Amino acid sequence: MTAPIAELTQLPPAQYVMSPEGLRIATYSWGDDAAPTVLCVHGFASSTRDNWVSTGWVRDLTRAGYRVLALDQRGHGASDKPHDPRDYRLRAFVRDVETVLDTYLVGRVFYVGYSLGARVGWQVALDLGDRVERAVLGGIPDGKPLTRLKIAQARAYAEHGTPVEDADTRSYVKLVERVPGNDILSLLALADGMRLADEDPDPADAPTQPVLFATGTEDAIIEGSRALAAACPQGAFVEIPGRHHFNAPGSRHFRAAALEFLAAPS
Repeated sequence: MTAPIAELTQLPPAQYVMSPEGLRIATYSWGDDAAPTVLCVHGFASSTRDNWVSTGWVRDLTRAGYRVLALDQRGHGASDKPHDPRDYRLRAFVRDVETVLDTYLVGRVFYVGYSLGARVGWQVALDLGDRVERAVLGGIPDGKPLTRLKIAQARAYAEHGTPVEDADTRSYVKLVERVPGNDILSLLALADGMRLADEDPDPADAPTQPVLFATGTEDAIIEGSRALAAACPQGAFVEIPGRHHFNAPGSRHFRAAALEFLAAPS
């Protein structure tokens, strides 16, 4: 039986799991527990609600017969928001995904991630390879995320109201401020911590599962994303027409391409 549309366009109460270091990670679930599971992981300064519920992903995935799991990544949404950059190393995000899968007793999963969630997904596909059947990586950066962000300027703005001079940093600050509940100091710690990533995505060590890469035609990282797709033995690439990095998740074209890819025979 198809769930009422109201249930698929609203965020249910968060269910919390504990990270290995004791942080609360907010999780959400829709659909039949016995159905194939899609895990949705959002981008920087976003949330489950912002990337996946409000944009129609949960609705479309559930109606296609999937169970949908999602989490607010540490530093976002209803999850804990530490201010220590060491809490935001890349593999801490991967461990959170593993903890969610273990807690929900999910053995194998389809992974859908955007931006930061896609960068995490690349590593999840490598580190938890036997648990990821297919992956959709939207807007994946080809290097360490958020390197253009001038952390000192953004911190001075957050703590003292000092105007931000750098244009890219102003854009990131606006991105943070547009989502209610965001903590700019936590997200600056995240940006700092992600720079401690053990490595950039390495084309020589790419995921071997089927992976769909999708990036907006107006996104500056599109050629880097395309190169990562070419490096994957079972990689595919699709352009999201007329979209830039921040509005691509809402594209019907993106959702349709992802649904077709997830339904393809393995």
